[in-house]
Amino acid sequence: MKISLGAKMLLIVVCVLISLVVALVASWIKHSSGASLSDTVAFGGGAFATCMVIGLAVLTFGLL
Repeated sequence: MKISLGAKMLLIVVCVLISLVVALVASWIKHSSGASLSDTVAFGGGAFATCMVIGLAVLTFGLL
């Protein structure tokens, strides 16, 4: 099944947005536990990167 370039880009943008939401929620939870700002940012960045890797792997090996 061939997917057009526009549809691929849309799926990647959706993956980025979902990863951003996951990172924001993870950062919010970390900050509410009393962590410092640098710990909060690092935790959110790790959550974003992890979610992006998993999302792109699913897209690559499943759809694209």
